[in-house]
Amino acid sequence: MAILTKDEAKKILDKVLGYSKADETSASLSGNRTGNIRYARNSVSTSGETDNLSLAVTAVFGKRVGSATINEFDDQSLEKTVRRAEEIARLAPENPEYVPMLGPQKYIETAAYAEPTAKINAEFRAQAAFDSIEPCSKKNLTAAGYLEDTTGFSAIANSKGLFGYNPYTSVDFSVTTRTADGTGSGYVSRDFNDVSKLDTKEATEIAMQKALASTNAKALEPGKYTVILEPTAASDLIGLMMNNLDARNAEEGRSFLSRKGGGTRLGEKFFDERITIYSDPANVEIPGSPFVGGGGGRFGGGGVDGRPQEKTLWIENGIVKNMSYSRYWAQKAGVKATPPPSGFIMQGGTQSLADLIKSTQKGILVTRFWYIRAVDPQTLLYTGLTRDGTFYVENGQIKYPIKNFRFNESPVIMLNNVEALGKPVRAGGVLIPPMKIRDFTFSSLSDAV
Repeated sequence: MAILTKDEAKKILDKVLGYSKADETSASLSGNRTGNIRYARNSVSTSGETDNLSLAVTAVFGKRVGSATINEFDDQSLEKTVRRAEEIARLAPENPEYVPMLGPQKYIETAAYAEPTAKINAEFRAQAAFDSIEPCSKKNLTAAGYLEDTTGFSAIANSKGLFGYNPYTSVDFSVTTRTADGTGSGYVSRDFNDVSKLDTKEATEIAMQKALASTNAKALEPGKYTVILEPTAASDLIGLMMNNLDARNAEEGRSFLSRKGGGTRLGEKFFDERITIYSDPANVEIPGSPFVGGGGGRFGGGGVDGRPQEKTLWIENGIVKNMSYSRYWAQKAGVKATPPPSGFIMQGGTQSLADLIKSTQKGILVTRFWYIRAVDPQTLLYTGLTRDGTFYVENGQIKYPIKNFRFNESPVIMLNNVEALGKPVRAGGVLIPPMKIRDFTFSSLSDAV
């Protein structure tokens, strides 16, 4: 019962709304079948599959709001949940920022559901793990990996006639390979909606190459270096920046987009003119939910909001073009309530990662970052570590592996120091190019592999 059709979901939601005695009522119904397989030391350690189906009901009296959840769907249980939400609402204090629910909305079609992913079974997962483990065993390398696939849906409705339904699939795979002596490590991750695009053997072979090449690492002095960030590394830092485009935080002085003396810096040029970033839930490479709260992505969830997700230009030629607004803050400001991105696409060039390496006289190739933490939210300064394959590049060639660094850097400063952008690829739920950045700050060495 975990995956309901559009008609099945609507039937339940209509029944829930029919029980309501509140001024306004909303309900969200979500379900998923999630399977996984985990392995370490070239041996599967756990595997499993779960089915979940849950309903959340929100009742409103004036500005008093109450919510209740349940995972039983007989008529008596559904009505009991509605009554419970109403009871909580009557006892709750008024929410001064409550905004009345939306009426019917028009939602775009997205390609977030892929039938091959929905058909994944235990045998498929076992083969995917075997395809990753076997080549490592033959090369005396140790693999530790994780594959997770999800087939799900989200449906929302309210007493004002809003209804939305979104089916989705996703598959995430990551693997770390280590040399027998533990001095070399490589890492690769892949994520898709359509599992037909996933080749765990191909991905693992890249991690194997990195592990074998990263033994006997040399130490370089900390300092400012030109770096070539693989998409996995770039997506971590740029993703943190994209999560900080909220207008309220900026207007209240808590953001890198805050203007001294009040207001925001919307419309100002912040980055290199080659930087253009937008979101588009209809993009076939990273399809998202057609509405806020539709699940199926890294920004999914959050209850019944119901605002349509649309193609939105966030940064164009280095200029901040849009900021996200909650419905309350948008109403207060008298602007459109633009939801946050449900993923993003960063434009790049035509060069491959190899091309960026070939064009580098001296620099450092970074596979990924790890343990990233905020240092200063108003400048978006972050610290973290390189890991699983860090290499010194000279005269267009990878010369030797180097010990890992701790970095202290802001993506805002980073995107002002762009030397080159490669061809965008999917990494971490976004489309992002490999990038060459000058004057990237490494503050100390790390002995971690």
